Amino acid sequence: MEQSEKYAHLAALLREWNQKINLISRQDVADLETRHLRHSLAIAEVVQFEAGARVLDVGTGGGLPGLPLALRFPEVEFHLVDSIGKKIRVVEAIVQELGLVNVTAEQARAETLTGRYEYVVSRAVAPLGELWGWISGRFAVSRNPEVAAQQGLYALKGGDLAEEIAASRLRGVQLKPLADLWPEEEFFATKGVVFVPARQ
Repeated sequence: MEQSEKYAHLAALLREWNQKINLISRQDVADLETRHLRHSLAIAEVVQFEAGARVLDVGTGGGLPGLPLALRFPEVEFHLVDSIGKKIRVVEAIVQELGLVNVTAEQARAETLTGRYEYVVSRAVAPLGELWGWISGRFAVSRNPEVAAQQGLYALKGGDLAEEIAASRLRGVQLKPLADLWPEEEFFATKGVVFVPARQ
């Protein structure tokens, strides 16, 4: 199956499951490809995960951004966690349906995990400082300085982020506005990918 077909299959599965369990807001369903799949894939426009890397998706909900990224990076291991069991069961069903061998899903809170990851991704889960508190001890930082410089948290966020970034008191935070990538799309006008380096 071509990658574009897999994304179409994922979109169909999300729509199907969303009728049974509220994974995404009803108003977004019609524009799911832009507001959820392409939004999730914005992370891939900012960082290229190296083969063999481990990526943690915190608060994955219905598998976002983890599932679209797992399709994009088949050589990368993704661990999707959410505290809500029924959402994780949906993710597991979608993973099985898509035949994704690089994804594991677990009902858990991020702060209780014991594994190590090169990268963490998330999508509108919590304020930046709070989110960092959950995951700051979970990084396995590469000895390669070039790779290490890319490692950390990649969070999809919206709104006026300057205040939130300042309040987090985290060092080296970078913001990539998504309006730079897709200026014609109004949805992305106030959205960005926030990068927090693993080494603080």
